[in-house]
Amino acid sequence: MAKVTRFEDLRCWQLARKLTHRVYVMSNQGELAKDFDTRSQFKRAGLSIINNIAEGFGRFSPKDFIKFLDYASASCTEVKSMTYLMLDLEYFPSEDIENVQKQIEEAKASILAFIKYLRNKESQ
Repeated sequence: MAKVTRFEDLRCWQLARKLTHRVYVMSNQGELAKDFDTRSQFKRAGLSIINNIAEGFGRFSPKDFIKFLDYASASCTEVKSMTYLMLDLEYFPSEDIENVQKQIEEAKASILAFIKYLRNKESQ
């Protein structure tokens, strides 16, 4: 595996970036655009994913990096939880919610795989 020198090269960050973009686009649509509290929390949680990956990358120890990746993973879970509220409130069609949930799970799986890689590398 080639050495990664920029957080932008991390697959998990790239997927999180696309997810965060989608969160922001959704935030400006339909009923969610009018629900200021939910919209704000949804955007903050989405932004937290990419920012925690980037901040962790800038840390000096793998242990710190893993901690921030864990925060990013938790933010994925928060974003997914919020999509259920949006489904229940009928802010978006169920198909749209299912699609964003798949995107969330893909980003989270990539983060968790990277955590596993870093832990294995640390124990060697």
